[in-house]
Amino acid sequence: MYPLTPFLITTGLLLVIGLICMTMKRDLVRLLIGVEILFNAANLLFIAFSTQTPGFIDPYPHTIVMMVLVLDGTVIAVGLALALNVYKHYKTIDVKKLRRLKW
Repeated sequence: MYPLTPFLITTGLLLVIGLICMTMKRDLVRLLIGVEILFNAANLLFIAFSTQTPGFIDPYPHTIVMMVLVLDGTVIAVGLALALNVYKHYKTIDVKKLRRLKW
């Protein structure tokens, strides 16, 4: 059984960094990086809680995290493709400038 405190501290730091990245940054790529950091924080917390049974590490959360990593990679790939197309069409990836285009 591993101590849970370092995992919780790391997860909390990743959550704060991801939320700051999503709220403070203005371009699409940095928003996607913030989403990726949040996904990784959730995966780390899920794995940390799976190791808390004494003498047994549950393989089920590990398989779920592997599936989430694959899906997360596809989500980020689609998001980057959308950001690339937005940049080609509007010549900017600034979210505030793109929001102005909707009207």
